[in-house]
Amino acid sequence: MEEYPCGAADPLYVTQFARPCRTRSVNLDPRLAAQLELSSLTGREYVERAYRLFLRREPLPEDLERCVASLEQGTLSRATLLHELASSSEFVRVRALDDALARARQARFADERPRELTGPPAMDERAVEIAWVLSRYRGEPRVLDAGYAFAEPAYLSELVGLGAAELVGVDLAAADVPGLHAVVADVRELPFEDGSFDVVFCISTLEHVGLDNPAYGLVDDSDPAGVPRALAELGRVLATGGRLLLTVPCGEPADLGAFVQRDPGGWRELFEGSGLVVFEEEIYELGGEGWRSAPAFEPAGVRYGERGPGASAVLCVELRRKDPLRTVRRVARALRREG
Repeated sequence: MEEYPCGAADPLYVTQFARPCRTRSVNLDPRLAAQLELSSLTGREYVERAYRLFLRREPLPEDLERCVASLEQGTLSRATLLHELASSSEFVRVRALDDALARARQARFADERPRELTGPPAMDERAVEIAWVLSRYRGEPRVLDAGYAFAEPAYLSELVGLGAAELVGVDLAAADVPGLHAVVADVRELPFEDGSFDVVFCISTLEHVGLDNPAYGLVDDSDPAGVPRALAELGRVLATGGRLLLTVPCGEPADLGAFVQRDPGGWRELFEGSGLVVFEEEIYELGGEGWRSAPAFEPAGVRYGERGPGASAVLCVELRRKDPLRTVRRVARALRREG
């Protein structure tokens, strides 16, 4: 008796009655194979996978039931479901974040420090600040992320994917991130030895320190010296030659309860007063065409939340610890030139 794939004795039986076997014919059209694979999914499975792929989340229960019912009734096709997800405003944000991560990846590969990044209109600052910060990572083995617990999942995934030998996240709130060692602690009093990290990331977190943050499940706080204390601690745990890559909302100074916004000069004063120097900085501003670099930035009238869902401008900086010896040498050179 001649044998056939999957142990069936009769190809007609295989075609009409048997469950689909895993053996694929060498003559099977790849397009048909793809169609058959997708068709084998139930409506519920298809909707769940589509949401994960396009929007990177599970569908809401009501959306899941509505889509499944529409697919079963024939009032919605599977292709139209994908089109609707890809045309949604939520997908615009997903795409912007993916583009930011891809740009950062390309910059690391090419050893670039990109400037003049862009982001779409009506988008929060994550599109530019994440790309700016992650593009400047250069394979340092010991990495700390301050404020990781409420960070974008796409950012956290990329952070883990950097492959750092030691990746630590510190926050007042706890969160489970596979591949990251989570520490519950206050950034104003870090439980790490001096010089523990080669690079520290702090994205849109510093402005919240010492303020009222019940929206994040944290207790009320009131510490006018919170930001300087946090900066001093972040500088303390930096190794010699280490870098602090940080972003903060920028514009007209304002106390917004859960966080503060300062103008560029106000932020620089805090950085320098905490024993740090600005190695590189760039300001991005949200306008009608989206996020653009703003070398001639004017903070007056730039208010948080008035142009989009988040900041109207963001300051991206690379900070390093002051080197007293380097300062002495710089002063000496200046004196020699004057003499």
